[in-house]
Amino acid sequence: MVGNPNAGKSTLFNALTGLSVKVANYPGVTVSRHTGTAHVGGRTLVLEDLPGSYSLDPISPDEELIAEVLEPDNPLRPDALLVVLDATSLQRSLGLLAQVQQLRLPTIAVLTFGDELARRGGSLDAARLSQAVGNRVMTVTAGNRAQLYDLRLALAEPDSWLSPVVPAPTEPRSVTGWITSVLRSAGHHPPAVDERTRKIDAVLLHPVLGTIIFLLTMAGLFQVIFTVAAPLQGLIEAFFGWLAELVRANGEVGWLSGLLADGLIAGVGGVLVFLPQIALLFAMIALLEATGYMSRVAFLMDRVMGRAGLEGRAFVAMLSSVACAVPGIMATRTLPSARDRLATMMTAPLMTCSARLPVYILLIGLLVPADVRFGPIGLQGLVMFLLYVLGAVAAMTAAWVFKHLLKGKGPELPFYMDMPSYRMPGWREMVRAVWDASANFVRRVGGIILMLSLVLWALLALPVASPDKMSAAGIDVTDEVAVAAYQIDNSVAAAVGKTIQPVFEPLGFDWRISVGLVGAMGAREVFVATMGQVAAAEDPEDPKASLEQMTWLSGPHQGEQLFTPGVVAALLVYFAFALQCTSTIATLRRESGSWKWPAIAFGYMTGLAWVSAWLVRTVVEIFVG
Repeated sequence: MVGNPNAGKSTLFNALTGLSVKVANYPGVTVSRHTGTAHVGGRTLVLEDLPGSYSLDPISPDEELIAEVLEPDNPLRPDALLVVLDATSLQRSLGLLAQVQQLRLPTIAVLTFGDELARRGGSLDAARLSQAVGNRVMTVTAGNRAQLYDLRLALAEPDSWLSPVVPAPTEPRSVTGWITSVLRSAGHHPPAVDERTRKIDAVLLHPVLGTIIFLLTMAGLFQVIFTVAAPLQGLIEAFFGWLAELVRANGEVGWLSGLLADGLIAGVGGVLVFLPQIALLFAMIALLEATGYMSRVAFLMDRVMGRAGLEGRAFVAMLSSVACAVPGIMATRTLPSARDRLATMMTAPLMTCSARLPVYILLIGLLVPADVRFGPIGLQGLVMFLLYVLGAVAAMTAAWVFKHLLKGKGPELPFYMDMPSYRMPGWREMVRAVWDASANFVRRVGGIILMLSLVLWALLALPVASPDKMSAAGIDVTDEVAVAAYQIDNSVAAAVGKTIQPVFEPLGFDWRISVGLVGAMGAREVFVATMGQVAAAEDPEDPKASLEQMTWLSGPHQGEQLFTPGVVAALLVYFAFALQCTSTIATLRRESGSWKWPAIAFGYMTGLAWVSAWLVRTVVEIFVG
């Protein structure tokens, strides 16, 4: 399957295969190959969704991928091609079909967005278009099952597809003439400018007003995350609290009930309580993507990106990093400039990803009271918005530095982006986007986060201190809180944490926070699980209050409050800048082709995080005390 960006190719791929490849109403979403199967006419067909491209002459890595797949000497070259033609921009789509005909492979063309063509006053005769191009042309409109069924039947018999007697010309001027002739023969009347889109764009693309609306939209998004999700989060939190108490009350084997209540429920449950926020974040992002607003944001941000030496297309990669840095780094394949690709890859992890969200919500809750508001604006949501702005500003600044350091890495190339018409989002796509994001979050919790939580519980619980040893240390063995504090402070985790504590002590972090930061290298959410386990072990009745009142267990700061405003602010900044994701590091290695760039990224981000956290803690403690 080949076609222009944003022509509906991936949507058609999902409909034919039953898969759920990400789709959105802006170009550059598909940046890698996706393969699925379709069962038609007793045959099993393998369909491959290639990245969108305007031409088979590659200038970017994703376009090079298409060229490699279609190479005549490629042993995995497809047996046939399905070319997706956007009816609303047919002239550009036919340019790609002209190049495809040179490949001499069985080809069928599928016309999409025919309903939008009619809505905007355009027209086209598909049968006459098929005669003019020499390939069979079928029309498939979103949601039309009969048309999709007919396409399935046609795909089962590629040998019967029409082929042009003489393929389209290759010389650019001749191709232009061929396209003009084809459109005239097909009775094509181009669609009028979409008045609805034009009127909306007059506001949203305004350099000043459009930017203000974008910032207000993002600020409103984080207000919704805190206000709407709070009741649901409270219910989930109460459920896991009840479940932990039930396990403790009925568990006959002490270590097993501790493992389940303090390790499994407190660790994993402490992360799962943030599921409503994750679902809401992706629901609103999916809404903005489906309407076509994101391409407008990329246009607006082109001016901002230009200050950093990048282009608006890099913003799509940065935007993808808000969900996760891994697809964000992969999205740099759409950038034709090697210099822009490297600069964007090295800075995309600074964008605030969804894995940081549980950490931010936990720490903001410790720093800012929930009832502090400025009219309708909650301070917690405002702080969250500012953290996202901080990540974006840091990414832009770092990109400017790398762009100037990489001057010899490739030429400057022009930026262009299609502005799709605004469309009403389909509820299926919206539900699928939220479901996929939520399911991925739950899988992470049930996978690496669960594993690391159980390992951390064992490290916090071993070796088990005997009553005699605790009595000799002056601990009242009847005081459960004192016993729990002694056990934790003399555990294997404490020994490891105290070894690395000197590195983080200038930031105000004790060994428990240090262990959480090390665990967060596997997944940032593990930090939340670690703090949840420690708090639950020290005060099973009220872990949240235990976290707020947590003090230094030993050393010169013993008895002093741990989570002071300065320490919480330092933690927020540290998580904003530090590269703590092994998956991101591995993706950087794969996309850059060496370990050099991941090593540089880890080094500069860790250094930036440490220095910034120290500065923030120092400043906050001067003003707050």
